Amino acid sequence: QVQLVESGGGLVQAGDSLRLSCAASGRTFSFNTMGWYRQAPGKEREFVASMSSRGSTNYADSVRGRFTVSRDSAKNTMYLQMNNLKPEDTAIYYCQVVRYWGQGTQVTVSS
Repeated sequence: QVQLVESGGGLVQAGDSLRLSCAASGRTFSFNTMGWYRQAPGKEREFVASMSSRGSTNYADSVRGRFTVSRDSAKNTMYLQMNNLKPEDTAIYYCQVVRYWGQGTQVTVSS
């Protein structure tokens, strides 16, 4: 059974940093693009960042330069380093690969 488990969320102040993790189990995703998405209250889920199996990255304009996506294929884990967090980054963050989604981790940024 495939599972994606996010962790690392929390309550921080504007300007702080957080590092999210997404641990995959049940199968390897070494050859798949993995992505981060987020959903703020009352808003649609939106793309945040992704990394392909070859290491190519893609970012939403709103986070480019502040967030960095990485992955450790040996650990079947993806990370999202979030720096200089802003209140508008407040959302539930989800990881995604193929058709699988994690349960999400809450990130709250106070001003």
